[in-house]
Amino acid sequence: MQSPSSLTKARPLQAWQVIVGGICGLILTIGLARFAYTPLLPLMQAQAGLSDVAGGWLASINYLGYMSGALLAAWIDDARLRQRLYSCGLILSLVVTALMGLSGNFWVWALSRYLGGLCGAAGMLLGSGLVLNWLMRHGRRPELGLHFTGLGLGIVVSALGAFVMSGLLMTWAQQWLGFASLGLLFLLPAWRWRPPVPPTLTGTHAAPSAPSRRWMGLMTLMYFCAGWGFVISATFTVAIVERQPLLAGQGPWAWALVGLAATPAVFLWDKLARRWSELTALLLAFALQTLSVLLPAWSNSLGAALAGAFLYGATFIGIVSLTLALVGRRAPNNPGKAMARLTLSYGLAQVCAPALAGAMAQASGSYRGALWITAAVLALGMGLLLALRRLPAEP
Repeated sequence: MQSPSSLTKARPLQAWQVIVGGICGLILTIGLARFAYTPLLPLMQAQAGLSDVAGGWLASINYLGYMSGALLAAWIDDARLRQRLYSCGLILSLVVTALMGLSGNFWVWALSRYLGGLCGAAGMLLGSGLVLNWLMRHGRRPELGLHFTGLGLGIVVSALGAFVMSGLLMTWAQQWLGFASLGLLFLLPAWRWRPPVPPTLTGTHAAPSAPSRRWMGLMTLMYFCAGWGFVISATFTVAIVERQPLLAGQGPWAWALVGLAATPAVFLWDKLARRWSELTALLLAFALQTLSVLLPAWSNSLGAALAGAFLYGATFIGIVSLTLALVGRRAPNNPGKAMARLTLSYGLAQVCAPALAGAMAQASGSYRGALWITAAVLALGMGLLLALRRLPAEP
């Protein structure tokens, strides 16, 4: 296979190719290697005997892998190494997805979820950093909204894939293998259209302006709250719906609605950020995501579940996109490294929250307590954003 540099010399990539390749990379590393677990969790509980506690631990192990990948990305300065690791993540995503269906052993699942977390970090941080760097170097608008449609599309792919395969009466193991096969469709464009690294870019130059320690500290704490709000719904949306007697069988539809809401929402959040500022748009996104958590906590109705899923999908994508683009622009020579440092707090929340939620659900038989705690954490995030808005304008 040709090296990225030789491909660049022979046929320079167009902007649409870089964006489409990045979107496919997110579908592969996040949508399948990570998000397929959400619609398949109830089926694994019913057919493979997976408990609430074990299900929560698998989600936490996945995010432990994600945080490990973020630590690695925060340490790497060499641009070519970042691209090589991103390439490895694309291929490994298929392997870990298939591994879930090849064994019924919890520790094999745990290994798969940990490696899947590493793949997610490769796609989310290394891949997004490469895309943002390419956009800035080629005079394009330094926003990641269009790129992050891959997150919403990844959810849609995982939801519709689970729905179709369940209709074919495929077992949980067969569905994991089916998702691995589906991933081959996204591997080719993701691999062929990886953003090239120019020979002169080393990634070691200092950023032209660095944010203050206080600004970065508040952003880090805020992103921890965002990670907590993200992971509870990302892990348990389908399980919460399926646990209601009158809503059994509706879980995949709620998960599909999350993806359908997320895919176009990124454009709206970019527009709002340009009009109001990123911090104001983030504050609105946090408020709406808090409502998305409270709705299923207040009511067991299908309407509340679907409204919560819709608001969650429309907001988490905006929070991720706006935050990573805002921080990445402060380090144009190595945006992936800056994103990774901030994401460590996001990953820490993703390790803690699912394990706590799973234990609470098993003890009480309901996810309602975990939802109330999540709403409180998101409210804290809103307070941190208000504090950020009161700081002097950053250069």
